[in-house]
Parts: sequence; structure tokens; C-alpha cells
Amino acid sequence: MKLNPSTIEQVNIPNTPYRFFVHIIGKHKGWATLAVLAVVVAAGASAASSYFFKLIIDAVESSDLEAALMWGLLYPFYILITQLVYRISGYAGAHLTNDSNRTATNVLMSYILKHSHSYFIDRFAGSISNKIKNVTSAFDEMIPDILWAHLNAVVAFLVTFGLILSVDLQSGLIFVGLILLLLAVNQRFSKTKALVAKENAAAGSLLQGYLVDALSNIHTIRQYVRRDFEFTEVQKLTQNKFEKGVRNWLYTEKLLTVNSLILFVFATMMFWRLVTQWGEGVVSTGEFVLVLALMSNITGTLLFIGRAFNATARTAGELREGLDDILVPYEIVDVKGAKPLVAEGGQIEWSDVTFKFGELAVFENFNLTIKPKQKLGLVGSSGAGKSTFVSLLLRQHDILAGQITIDGQDISTITQDSLREAIALVPQEPSLFHRTIKENIAYGKPEATLDEIIEVAKKAEAHDFIMRLPLGYDTLVGERGVKLSGGQKQRVAIARAMLKNAPILILDEATSALDSTSEQAIQKALHTLMEGKTVIAIAHRLSTLREMDRIVVLENGEITEDGNHNELLARKGHYAQLWEHQAGGFIVE
Repeated sequence: MKLNPSTIEQVNIPNTPYRFFVHIIGKHKGWATLAVLAVVVAAGASAASSYFFKLIIDAVESSDLEAALMWGLLYPFYILITQLVYRISGYAGAHLTNDSNRTATNVLMSYILKHSHSYFIDRFAGSISNKIKNVTSAFDEMIPDILWAHLNAVVAFLVTFGLILSVDLQSGLIFVGLILLLLAVNQRFSKTKALVAKENAAAGSLLQGYLVDALSNIHTIRQYVRRDFEFTEVQKLTQNKFEKGVRNWLYTEKLLTVNSLILFVFATMMFWRLVTQWGEGVVSTGEFVLVLALMSNITGTLLFIGRAFNATARTAGELREGLDDILVPYEIVDVKGAKPLVAEGGQIEWSDVTFKFGELAVFENFNLTIKPKQKLGLVGSSGAGKSTFVSLLLRQHDILAGQITIDGQDISTITQDSLREAIALVPQEPSLFHRTIKENIAYGKPEATLDEIIEVAKKAEAHDFIMRLPLGYDTLVGERGVKLSGGQKQRVAIARAMLKNAPILILDEATSALDSTSEQAIQKALHTLMEGKTVIAIAHRLSTLREMDRIVVLENGEITEDGNHNELLARKGHYAQLWEHQAGGFIVE
């Protein structure tokens, strides 16, 4: 099943475990129907197979050896056919389970991809991945449980009840009482089981998220000699997972004990009744053996009915734990009828913009106009609002008041995808996929030819180091580009931005990872990249901003100075002080 991530928010996705389960299963009705029918037929036939014992015993008692031989020989064929029908249910179940797993993964991933920036910065990537796994693996467990535990049990109960009832009414009523009591008790236990299972799943997600976070930062752990600290924290989380896991397991054992006691009481009552009836000649030996065989076959199902309930409840708890965090409402959504951005000149205008992080005001009635194809430098100390400026322009957060427009179009009224397609970003810490260098450079233009990729790599001063790698452009860069140096990753990111060729370019400390020689070599490439574009460049290394058309100094979310490099130096204000206090071209905070 293929889904379009751009339209997934219009899809009505249930956020409760059973509704979500039915929603996904409903997309594969054919396999579901075949699997259910096959299980019903096979389970009914399997439960009724004990009737052969009655026929054989009765034939033997009446000295009808021919009938006894006939039923005895038919029994293996009956069992074979029953098992073949079960295999049909297995074939259908395999398709249903794997199709549902695939569909659930697609649905969840499509939904997650449209979450806002805030959603991801508040969560571990490993934790999100684990929640997806909890949800999708639930189908691997719940579908077999429903088909071959719950449905199989229901059919077996009905057939067993019918056959016992045909032997003795009172024994049949005792059996019904047994089933009803077991269902009531296990249903009551399953509610707490779901909560216990959810806590266990949450503990697992927390542990998984921390492990991924630690392993992703292993170099920092080694550099700061924090292995003992990290190991201690992991021990705390594994202890928490151990405690939740034991509680989850022992709750099931508690239920099994209760079920055993209930089964003992009712089985004693039933067999006392049947022995009495047999002694009085009301029940034949064949019928007595039939009930014995029926109860023997169904005892395991009756005993573990609680485990089946608990397994489903546990899986539902894990399913809920994942859905509760994944299917939260989007913080930032396209307005109804949003149209694509038409970016021609690339003029950017901020009009009375107000934005806060919690109670902290970052911008208040902020105004700024960037003319088409103007190259603007942003300068300011940490916390001045430079990064927030970029985040708001990319609409990673919604502003509280005012508006931001591009070529006269309010970015809150256009599609988010078209907004970001119009902007190329080279961040301070480039994010690379664990894919080939070729794929990373072409990420903004997947249809790019190898010649186009090589061309921008040369302009970004990346081609030479790429060709020295074992597989050249087909070299895998490792998770987050770990196999490359900081400068190499930055050059790949610059090449990627060049290939995207968007009308608006943001350079967020784009040369911060380069040494002076490399920076000088790449300046020409950056000049080529900036030609004909509206550019916003953030830099602590002020030398990179000297040739900007305009430099804006931000302090506490306000513009304190505005002009070109020479004009700002002449004013002898904050910018001039920053320039004078540079050490090796960097601002001294």
C-alpha cells in the first residue's frame, strides 16, 4: 500500500489500539476473510474430532468391529484434512500479518514526517524508532493471537459446549458457567495487564532511546571520560526495565494460578456428574470418553485463556504507548486551501513579528525587509535570535503575531513543502545520511546526473577528497557522516545546496568547520552559489561577511545596527567592537 506523505494529515487515523488495528486490517479484507474462514472451519473440525472416540468406543461395545475399523481408519484422514485447512489459514495469515505490518509502518512514517521541528527536538530518535517498532510488531503478535488463540478458542468452546450438551444438559451448563467465569475473571485482569504492559513498553522505549543517544555520542563520552557515568545511567534504566518486565511477567503467572483453581473446581463438578450418570446407565461409555477427550483437548486453552488475554492486552499496551506519542496532533499545519509558494525575486519581509519560547520573548514587533537578491549578513552574540530567525523563516515554529512574507506571500498561508523547496540551507552542523556521497549531494535533486553531482562537488572543493576515498562517490559516509571530517561534511553540504539551486540561500556558519586555507579556497564557490539569490548568512567569523550587501546586528531580538561592513566599522558601534575583538576571525563571546 503506497501513501503520499503530503496528504497523510487528511487521512483519518484512529489513535486507540483496537481502532487503529481494525483500520489497518480493513485495508486487507481479502486475506483477513480467508484467514478467519479457514480458522473457523479448522478449529471446528479439530474440536469435533473427539467425536470419533465416541463412535469407535460405542462400536467396540456393541461388537460392531466393522464400524470400529471404519471410524478408526477415517480418523487419520480427518485429521489430515483439518491440518490442511489450518495451513490455508497460515498462508492467509502470513500475507495478512506482513501486509498489515508494512501498511502500519507506511502510515506511521508518513504521519511522523509531517511533525514539526519541535516534535523531534523534544524526543530521542531512537525512542521514536522504538515506538514505531512497538506498533508495527504488534501486528506480528496480535494477528496470530486473534486467529489461532482467540478465534480458535471461541470455535472450540462452541463445538465443545454443543457436544457436551448433547451428552448431558447439566454438564453442558457447568461448562458454560466455567467459560463465563473464566472470561469475567480474565477480562478484569486484562485491564490492569494493559497498564502494566504499557509501563513495561515505556521503560523499553526510554532505555532504547538512551542507548541510541549514548552510542551516537560515543566520541564525546570517550573524550570527556564519562563511560562510568553513562554506564551507571544505563544500569538505572535497565533496572527500571527489569522491574517493569518482572511485574509484567508475574502478573500473568498470578492469572494462570487463578485459572487453574477455577478449572479444578468446575472439572471436579462436571466429572462427578458424568461418573454418576454413567453409573446409572444414562451416559454411555462412548459418551463418557467423548467428554473426557473434549475436556482434555480444551484444558490447555481454558488454562491459558488468561495468557491469551494478557498477551493481547500487553501488545495493546505497547501499541497504545507508541500511538499516544506518534499520533499527537500536528503543531504546524498547512491552512485549508494553502497554495504553493511562487518565489521569483526572493524578497523577504518581517512585519511586526512577535515570537516567544515559552515565557521567553525572542522577537517583539520585529521588522525587517530583505530586498530581492540581496545578500544579508546576520551578526550577534549567542542568544541574540539568529538561529530563531532562520527557524521562523523555515516555519519550524509559528509566530504569535505579525507576518513573514516572501515575495508578498504570507508563509503561514502557503504549503510548508513549497516554502522549504524555495530555500537552500547550509547549517553549522551538516546532517548527512548513512548513504553514499553521491546520494547525499543529490538529496535536494534526486534526478541529478553524475556529471551534475561532480560539477557542484568541484565548485565546493569536495571532488578531490571524494576521489581519494575507496569508492569515490559511492563511498558510504557512515551514520551522520561520521567517516568524514567536519570540513569534508561541510563541503558535501555546500555541494548539496548548490545542486538544489533554490532562490533563497541560508548559510548558517557554513564555513565554520573549514580551516583558513579551505575557507579561502571555497569563497569563490560560495560567490558562485550566491549569484542571483537572496542570501542570509550567519557567521561568527566576520571576515566571511565583508562582501555582504548588508549586515544586520541582532541583540536580544532587536536590530541594533544595519549597514555594510565599512559603514558599520565607521559607526564604531557594537559591530566595530566585535571586529576589533576577533581572535583569528571569530567573535569572542
